[in-house]
Amino acid sequence: MTTNNRICALFGIERPIIQGGMVWCSGWRLASAVSNCGGLGLLGAGSMHPETLVEHIQKMKQATQKPWGVNVPLMYPEIERLMDILISEGVKIVFTSAGSPKKYTQRLHDAGIKVAHVVSSSLFARKCEEAGVDAIVAEGFEAGGHNGREETTTMALIPSVRKATTLPLIAAGGIGSGQAILAAEALGAEGVQIGTLFALAEESSASPAFKELCLSLSEGGTMLCLKKLSPTRLVKNTLYERIAEAEAMGAEAEELRALLGQAASKRGIFLGETADGEVEIGQVASAITSIDSVSTIMSRLLQEYEETKRRLLG
Repeated sequence: MTTNNRICALFGIERPIIQGGMVWCSGWRLASAVSNCGGLGLLGAGSMHPETLVEHIQKMKQATQKPWGVNVPLMYPEIERLMDILISEGVKIVFTSAGSPKKYTQRLHDAGIKVAHVVSSSLFARKCEEAGVDAIVAEGFEAGGHNGREETTTMALIPSVRKATTLPLIAAGGIGSGQAILAAEALGAEGVQIGTLFALAEESSASPAFKELCLSLSEGGTMLCLKKLSPTRLVKNTLYERIAEAEAMGAEAEELRALLGQAASKRGIFLGETADGEVEIGQVASAITSIDSVSTIMSRLLQEYEETKRRLLG
């Protein structure tokens, strides 16, 4: 695995593997474990109250001396307060998503913070370069949770984004093996962001019931829905079936919000209400068969990558 590329140099990491900052999964235990194994761990600020985020940041500082960062959905309800926290706590790396990076990138840069932004199209990649971000995460349609309206797969998206921008490029969506990392590199990515595989790790703060449900999924066990709100990949559980039926009948945004109810993703991922909660996971979950530690996962990724590379080179 390439260790001297622009992603490693930008973030000061040993391996170009970034753990997605996933809501209700990415607390300090998961993020610090990934960083301690040579990747880049990210706290998932999207599911944390400001006080909770401060607590996790402080625990990260105690748990690792390696680089780490915070993922920030720009639709966060207290975004200004959150930005103040990131700066005052001395966070060095921020991944932004779900919005335009233009408003906050310079402010973060002025505080000495590296900024990467998640996109789902080459058009948004060009806008990111104009906004001055340091790196781009191009996330394909396979990914779990909130997704792009374009429904472009990772295999199609990465080459397109690579042509659209000269910035360091991170591939995301459907990456759960060393073979997939090598494929992403072949398409022009310089690193990968992995969500689903780490969401189901031992150190993930997701509930055991969530993890077990995701391990039981077969191909086609998830579907992109809620396009009138924010496109989201969900497990086909009881809540999903109600949503799909409502969407087929032409339900509008307000009706869909009512169906989701309060704290839908917290119920499904963190509290383990796997029938009536919003269970977000990527398509690659169907290929995952066990709940492993981060160190086991990272070692396996490296082994798969090197074995596949040797095989292809003959």
